[in-house]
Amino acid sequence: MGGTRAANGRHPVKMFEPKASEGAPKEIVYLILGSLQFSEAALRLYGHPGLLAVAAAVNGEDFVPFNEALFVKEPGRGASVAWHQDGVTHWDSPELDQGTHGFNFMAQLYGCTAANGVWVVPGSHKLGRADIKARVAAAGTERLPEAVPILCAPGDVAITNRQTVHGSFANTSPDWRVTLNFGFHRRRSVLGVEGGGVHNEPAVYDEARIRERARVIGYAIDARARRFPQETPYRYRPHLEGGETWRWDEAAKAGMRDYNLLDLSI
Repeated sequence: MGGTRAANGRHPVKMFEPKASEGAPKEIVYLILGSLQFSEAALRLYGHPGLLAVAAAVNGEDFVPFNEALFVKEPGRGASVAWHQDGVTHWDSPELDQGTHGFNFMAQLYGCTAANGVWVVPGSHKLGRADIKARVAAAGTERLPEAVPILCAPGDVAITNRQTVHGSFANTSPDWRVTLNFGFHRRRSVLGVEGGGVHNEPAVYDEARIRERARVIGYAIDARARRFPQETPYRYRPHLEGGETWRWDEAAKAGMRDYNLLDLSI
């Protein structure tokens, strides 16, 4: 998608494409959306009280979900993700600040290296919309000299502001990267806002839409509590204030089908 108008043109520069090895398949799986409906392990991770507490500390106790996905970088086959910033809706807002478009957690199943991991330009989340084409032109290469890699061991969780300039190169290394990606927003960045149309159909996010999407937080907290009864579960303020109790059971599993069509994408 680099250098095209895909995803609202947010990947303006094409990345280098190394030649695939002989016998490589024509297509591979590199991204699975709505991942919490397919993996209860991912759902339990999503409900981790420490991670949800970080989401509250960054975005306020009334934080809301964004999107969940599984990124797969196969050795010698994993695709690049061209330089971009995730936000698409608030760049021209007078209230724009460094946290407007939320953040992503990135939990690493195998860890990640400079060869297969995400690279970020530190501090770029504070500078508004970046001219990525100009940055690459000035550098004379898509390997931006100011970028640094996120390096993780298996089980580590990184956190990245969605407004940072970031991307990853094709995985020519012998190492797998599988990233459990899940993000959160400030409620005020989402409520009453028309979505950017990147992850699903554009819509205005009202209270009902936010409440429906946030049920996943309740399911995740209950699913985790059932597996780890010795752990103190996270208490999500909007559910407490609304007197809502969400149970992870067979009906909830069935109701999770295509839940990501309600992602809150800004």
